[in-house]
Amino acid sequence: MPPRKLSRYAFCSGIKDSNDVLFLTDRIPFPFRVLKDTRRYTVQQGDTLFSIAGKLFAPITRGAGLWWVIADFQPQPIFDPTLQLSPGSTVFVPSVRTVHELVFSSSRRRESEL
Repeated sequence: MPPRKLSRYAFCSGIKDSNDVLFLTDRIPFPFRVLKDTRRYTVQQGDTLFSIAGKLFAPITRGAGLWWVIADFQPQPIFDPTLQLSPGSTVFVPSVRTVHELVFSSSRRRESEL
């Protein structure tokens, strides 16, 4: 079964070993870059990547599931999403437009297949 459309595994390839066991290749993250519509979100007490994604990606179906886009998009990527975010710290969040047009672009998908 292929990954769902907005899955973080959408940019992985499947490789089968000699026992026909499927393994996924490394995922290519969408790293931080300066974009005119990037949001600077100030972390509040109790915020998680999941809750921030749920608020700011609300126009996207199942937007909270895109927490990993925010984790990847930091100048210093967040590798452990279970760590608590510090209230008052800044998290950079790509816009909904960026998610649709750049993070999940077909040209980016082709690049990951090379």
